[in-house]
Amino acid sequence: MGAVIALMLAPMSHVAAARPLAVVNYGGTLADAQQSAFIKPFQAATGVDVTATPYSGEQAKVKAMVDGKQVSWDVVEVESTDVGRGCDSGMYERIDWAKVTDAAHLTPAAKTRCGVGLFAWANTFAYNTQQLKTPPTGWADFWDTKKYPGKRGMRKSARGNLEFALMADGVKPADVYKVLATPAGVDRAFKKLDQLRPDIQWWDAGAQPAQFLVSGDVAMSTVFSGRIITAQKAGQPLDIVWNGAIADYDYWVIPKGSPMKDDAMKFINYTVAAPQQNAFLALQPGGPVNTQALAKMDAAQLKNLPNTPEHTKIGVVNDREFWDEHGDDLDQRFAAWAAR
Repeated sequence: MGAVIALMLAPMSHVAAARPLAVVNYGGTLADAQQSAFIKPFQAATGVDVTATPYSGEQAKVKAMVDGKQVSWDVVEVESTDVGRGCDSGMYERIDWAKVTDAAHLTPAAKTRCGVGLFAWANTFAYNTQQLKTPPTGWADFWDTKKYPGKRGMRKSARGNLEFALMADGVKPADVYKVLATPAGVDRAFKKLDQLRPDIQWWDAGAQPAQFLVSGDVAMSTVFSGRIITAQKAGQPLDIVWNGAIADYDYWVIPKGSPMKDDAMKFINYTVAAPQQNAFLALQPGGPVNTQALAKMDAAQLKNLPNTPEHTKIGVVNDREFWDEHGDDLDQRFAAWAAR
């Protein structure tokens, strides 16, 4: 299949662009995996020059480019909670699904109005197995600083933390968004966050939690699952708690007004083909968006898929529609709370 994709792309005569195709991602080991599995082979197959730039998910930067009609980013990796809101606000181009070569093989969650799924991951927490004698088993333990003394690493974001707070307060995973959709539920989540506030060490970049845990700066940290699995492969004594994990996806979007929309779409098509998905996920653990990639995954990879029935039945599947509707208000309240 990879050879077929290459043959489909290679014959196209590519007129030298004014600049390379600008791909923006979350940096770290994830960016390294994209460089090896996507960018280098795509350049070789198409002749399209590509540059990769890391960011921390700042949608305000994309909005400023689009509003100012000075779009210098062409393919941007975003989290699921940003896809619908960015689409509604006119920040992203609509996806013409007739032009997505592997559309029939993509999981339903990978197909949105303005985003094409890249891979599945989980938002959960991890700990250093050499530092904690009794393994924590859920969010109640994450909040229990008497039983497990030490700092808690947390991403400075409403998304994820509010769900975690409710689960720590006894809300069942299946009821999290029903509770969080009420004013009383939001107040309950922030009240629970207040309890942990003195012990929080904030992080912004996905590579930081593993660093905090290895160095002993924190006793536990919220994490992106793939980063910890990568650290485990490198020999770090870290472990993931799947109970209460939030299964989610990252997506590719094209900023509205990109002058390289056609090349951007070619790149996205290339990355969601099964061979490229397998190459990427061999380096960056997660779940494929192309169902044909599952056949080439080994037992260890399948065990750590964030969206398996075994994991989702004890966790939460991120509710994009909830965050599309309530995200702006909750982000503002969280930012004000964190700044106090």
